[in-house]
Amino acid sequence: MVPGGDSYQLPLTRGESGRIDNEGRSCGDKKVSFRQAMQNSCNTTFAALAVEVGADEMQERAERFGFNQEYLSDVPQAVSVFPKEMDAAQTGQSGLGQFEVAATPLQMAMVAGGIAHGGKVMKPYLVDELRTPQLQVLDTTDPEQLSRAVSARTARELTDLLVATVDNGTASPAAIPGVKVAGKTGTAQSGIDDVPPYAWFVSFAPANDPEVAVAVMIQSADIPRGEVAGGRLGGPIAKAVMEAVISR
Repeated sequence: MVPGGDSYQLPLTRGESGRIDNEGRSCGDKKVSFRQAMQNSCNTTFAALAVEVGADEMQERAERFGFNQEYLSDVPQAVSVFPKEMDAAQTGQSGLGQFEVAATPLQMAMVAGGIAHGGKVMKPYLVDELRTPQLQVLDTTDPEQLSRAVSARTARELTDLLVATVDNGTASPAAIPGVKVAGKTGTAQSGIDDVPPYAWFVSFAPANDPEVAVAVMIQSADIPRGEVAGGRLGGPIAKAVMEAVISR
């Protein structure tokens, strides 16, 4: 069981400006199962848990997944940011990707891939192999582990929650008949006036023997601001990519 409820008041704050809500999603009273919190994308749960974990541990864990660092060799890279030296209110916001959290689609694909790979985050690369004009292989890139983000047990437990989110939650648009899919939605504020939220979706499949991890980010959907949702917009795209890879 984890914290639930319709709203959560961030520490050090008063009034509406410091209140987190779930936009009408079912998140129990004071307590809710972690499965239900994940399925319904309960902001109140993840804000409260972030405060409980603390700023330093949140930052350290995010950096294990690749935040705040460059990991592409000899290629310019936008660094994904997890803020440092946060107070308790900012830490709560970071638990649902607010405050100054910023991530690239590659970074979020690494997060999904790290869970799929039993908690091991692999270093991304752009070139798999070099060949001559006669197609003889000159050189190949060997897979390299960047870090261990979480234990294998934690990765398995989180995978179960992500599968439940696709089977019975906000990530259902990515469901593939006959295939276990793990997925999570996200709707991120752009932080820019008159720019709508970004719709996010991360996933991997098959969940019991992963072949592909996908991150989808839709920067500008031509629909009303209040209708932007990661599952609705990003789920079908992720599903199409996963189906294409699995069916090869």
